[in-house]
Amino acid sequence: MLLLQSTVPLPHDIPLPLPIPETLLVAVLIVSFLIHIVFVNLMLGGSLLTFWCQIKGLKEKEYDTLAHEIAKTITVNKSLAVVMGVAPLLSINALYTLYFYTANSLTGLMWIAIIPLVTVAFLLTYLHKYTWTVLANNKPLHATIIAIACAIFLFIPLIFLTNINLMLFPEKWGSIKGFMSALTLPNVFPRYLHFIFASFAATGLFLFWYIGRKNYPFETIFKKLTRYEIRKKAYSLVLAASGIQFLVGPIVLLTLPSKGMGWNLMLVIFSGVVVAIPAMYWIYKAITGPKHRLANDFWKVALCLTFTIIFMGYGRHIYRANSLDPHRKMVAKKTLAFTKASEEARKNPVEDLEADASLAELPKGALVFKQNCAACHSKDVKVVGPPIIEMVSIYKGDELGLKSWIKSPGKKRPAAPQMPAFGDKLSEDDLTELSRFILNTK
Repeated sequence: MLLLQSTVPLPHDIPLPLPIPETLLVAVLIVSFLIHIVFVNLMLGGSLLTFWCQIKGLKEKEYDTLAHEIAKTITVNKSLAVVMGVAPLLSINALYTLYFYTANSLTGLMWIAIIPLVTVAFLLTYLHKYTWTVLANNKPLHATIIAIACAIFLFIPLIFLTNINLMLFPEKWGSIKGFMSALTLPNVFPRYLHFIFASFAATGLFLFWYIGRKNYPFETIFKKLTRYEIRKKAYSLVLAASGIQFLVGPIVLLTLPSKGMGWNLMLVIFSGVVVAIPAMYWIYKAITGPKHRLANDFWKVALCLTFTIIFMGYGRHIYRANSLDPHRKMVAKKTLAFTKASEEARKNPVEDLEADASLAELPKGALVFKQNCAACHSKDVKVVGPPIIEMVSIYKGDELGLKSWIKSPGKKRPAAPQMPAFGDKLSEDDLTELSRFILNTK
């Protein structure tokens, strides 16, 4: 704790009450984030699969048709991802204000760039969707549109992950010099890879259900591809992507700094893995078994993977809470001290604002100086502007000249910043008292 305190910034927090009990706000954060991230997965995975099918469709026409069918879902999932993202964003702002906004400011331009990037990517998906017929004879151009959207969709989560990762490491804030610097922190890229393959797994499971619906007019859309073929490929994608997640997962854990580790985290992660194993077995059995058994265990698979997602989402919160707990305790202690000092200052405003007796014999002038000038000037040491003793040497016996300079200063020293003009900010009485205080300082 002492080492942490000596190496990290410890600002006081804003002592404002949460709008709802913290436990409820944490629940809102976890649940809303999980719903949001599923639709983000479907948006990204759907875009990537659309691009792949469209490229494959240059030679096999039916895959272009499949690309069109997947593309129809992207804009819907995109809209749901945006709407469902409001609650977790507001929740994390309320729960981790200090950490979230510090990370935002340190990643700077890239964090702000999310807004125009999202806007462009969304417009490209609509352009791609509604120009399918118009650009039917120019498939390379049409595929380029979704390719650019995919590239942007791949970059936006990297910005989010980098930002969220950065908020967990207050001890690193002093060394971060922007987005590229934050990318070098541990765990960013392993988590990013885990997210990418989660997108493929979620999209494969969604596509298996979407194509398999009884009211889906498959036979009127596809002539060569069969429903079984597409669903089997979708299931295979789920199995392959989940298998890679099983390999990437341990790397994610190993690259997580130990400060956030705990038995509670390991128990939750292990539970998520255990629940996912039977789902993988059922999928494998389905794609290697007879055709009529392909969808037999679908809802069991979906339920198991849903629980896995819940465990992983809760594990993410546990690690965040474990990581930030020591720092939050120190900030809370400083906030308490700050609050007490503020209350004391409000109870004794005159005593706190009284001038230092060593500066001069005129209390009111000293008070005006301390309130308006002390940030840049001291008695005998140059701070930003010249010290008081230098002012005395220049304006001794010229109170009117000093008052005129304070009201509308010029610039005499090339190496020093321009002094701001006080103009009418000081009353004539305050200006007189301030000038007398300066000129009577010894």
